[in-house]
Amino acid sequence: MTSITGKRRHPVAGYAVVVLGLLLAGVAYAVVTGGGAASASGPSPSQQAQIAQGKEIFLQECSSCHGLFAQGTPGIAPSLIGVGSAAVDFQVSTGRMPAKEPQAEFPRKPVLLNAAKTRDVAEYIASLGGGPAIPTAAQVSQAGANVGFGQQLFVADCAQCHNFQGAGGALTYGKYAPALTNATPTQIYEAMLTGPEAMPVFNNTTITPQQKRDIIAYVVQTRSEPNPGGFSLGRVGPVTEGLVVFLGLLLFMVFAALWITAKHGKPHE
Repeated sequence: MTSITGKRRHPVAGYAVVVLGLLLAGVAYAVVTGGGAASASGPSPSQQAQIAQGKEIFLQECSSCHGLFAQGTPGIAPSLIGVGSAAVDFQVSTGRMPAKEPQAEFPRKPVLLNAAKTRDVAEYIASLGGGPAIPTAAQVSQAGANVGFGQQLFVADCAQCHNFQGAGGALTYGKYAPALTNATPTQIYEAMLTGPEAMPVFNNTTITPQQKRDIIAYVVQTRSEPNPGGFSLGRVGPVTEGLVVFLGLLLFMVFAALWITAKHGKPHE
């Protein structure tokens, strides 16, 4: 017992204990993270096939502007490395891409690639540098969403550009905010994640996933709301409605003046 106590009091014993503790910590960390590393070692064979197919489509449809390696072309098209599959799915599924000619903004057009090819290209771009992923069905589900709170969020963050009913409108410097009437819940979610064109990025910290679902539920509900006043006039706000009323009253006054003049005017000799 005396010899063991003497060894513990040896100056080297403290260093030995520290080294042994570090070794045990390293082994424990390797055991804990080893399983995750093994499962995330790489894409599955089906994902590899999808990425390969997406690369072929990309080289045929997109590389002329974005480069052979998606590195972008200065003054023509940006780099796609790190944009994520959500950005690709939004741009392609709305017909904005592939673009026929480079320009500042791309309006919604007929879709050139079907859903399967769009997913292939999106997976290929995601394999280059990660980025926001395409939202799942659960993320865009409107079950349990708070439409009233979604309206408040939409008015606070989106109505300045997209109008209170999502009808869109013109912005400064020749830009515009597209209408949301044809956008799917997935596309609305992707737009908030990626911030296409003039739209800012609303990541999951700025607007939480649940709040995104609330906004989507409000936008979808406005499409089926009736128009108690009759004609909707595009639901673009009081400016258009006031202009229609003004022109209607002006036309009425002109016809009234003509009628009064014709009825009470002096007969020609």
